[in-house]
Amino acid sequence: MTKITDHIKAANGKPIFSIEVIPPIKGDTLKNLLDNIEPLMEFKPPFVDVTYHREEYIERPLPDGTIQKIVTRKRPGTVGICSAIMHRFGVDPVPHVLCGGFSREETEDFLIDLHYLGIDNALVLRGDPAKPFTTFKAKENGYSYASELVEQVANMNRGVYLHEEDTALAPSNFCIGVAAYPEKHFEAENHDIDFEYLKQKVDKGADYIVTQMFFDNRKYFDFVERCRQHGIDIPIIPGLKPLSTRRQLQILPRLFHLHMPEELVAAVEACENDQQARQVGIEWGIQQSRELMAAGAPVLHYYTMGKADNVMQIARAVF
Repeated sequence: MTKITDHIKAANGKPIFSIEVIPPIKGDTLKNLLDNIEPLMEFKPPFVDVTYHREEYIERPLPDGTIQKIVTRKRPGTVGICSAIMHRFGVDPVPHVLCGGFSREETEDFLIDLHYLGIDNALVLRGDPAKPFTTFKAKENGYSYASELVEQVANMNRGVYLHEEDTALAPSNFCIGVAAYPEKHFEAENHDIDFEYLKQKVDKGADYIVTQMFFDNRKYFDFVERCRQHGIDIPIIPGLKPLSTRRQLQILPRLFHLHMPEELVAAVEACENDQQARQVGIEWGIQQSRELMAAGAPVLHYYTMGKADNVMQIARAVF
């Protein structure tokens, strides 16, 4: 399969359309997910990101007064979805690989499975805290930082595996993507420290960057400029999410620590219902996309959140 960076080079400066999909909640079917994204294949995305979701914890009181902690996964199936996307649509899947919830050995097993299937792209992330907790804690013998996970993948690309010092193994061939936050990661003390962490990931082997969603393109443009000033010269892909409900004006800034432009806020607040708000989100997404394309963004990467219709309308207007 083809690396993300090679897709970008082959486009010769023409923006690429790509999407991110979320595995369905357990009990749902793969068919529903594939049928939902199939209309978007009209825009020929060369790759599709597939998220991975760590375990969650459910606490149940027992008759003796103690609390039983139960581990559950609500959205399994990332590897299966990647394989299905690759074979049904002929596009490159990009699975998310997480620190959270996995030991180094479990991560290596996951990467070996991906390599075996011919999946050569991976988006490497720290991941969120396990619900219902609000503080990230690494699993025993796992990683606390995405830069450590990048280093493990880069080592595998050199044929260096865990606990195999005396054995010559074939190297993997992963193109390594990492995440970045145009408006600063909420845990970072300031922008300079945030860029130091990003530079660590790049220095350890990251090949490209995908940003968290944003609604003000100036945040992306300023971020790219600061990256270049810090010596980060790999492709920076903007991540976009069309706003689809009035309530998201409050939810998205709180969850993702981002700024909502006053013009967008006013337009959504003037809406009488979510249908109108959804149309405002589509129009804003079209405006964002056109400006990013004109500025030379290498890829426009849309977070579908399991829905394709609004992304479809934006793509038809700009691609």
